[in-house]
Amino acid sequence: MATGIGQIDEVIHGRMRLGIMVYLAENDVADFNELKRVLEATQGNLSIHLRKLEEAQYVEIEKTYAGRKGLTRVHLLPKGRKAFAAYVEALAGLLGKS
Repeated sequence: MATGIGQIDEVIHGRMRLGIMVYLAENDVADFNELKRVLEATQGNLSIHLRKLEEAQYVEIEKTYAGRKGLTRVHLLPKGRKAFAAYVEALAGLLGKS
């Protein structure tokens, strides 16, 4: 099967979005502050990247409350897991050509 640079998913490929997807592929769900800490991201930067992944239907963002404090959790959706697997496969194909 031919693999080219055009098969790299641009939604996932950015450093921050790739970090989010890697973390969620391992954990399925994470809260916003956990992602912010692990990825060393600012609140605004992380929000922008999560919105992009949500628009692609790769993640679902759930906003609830823990007592009186807001809690935002991010869930990896099946479409996101499939897209991430395809992304990893495309990278492996590119690396196999070197």
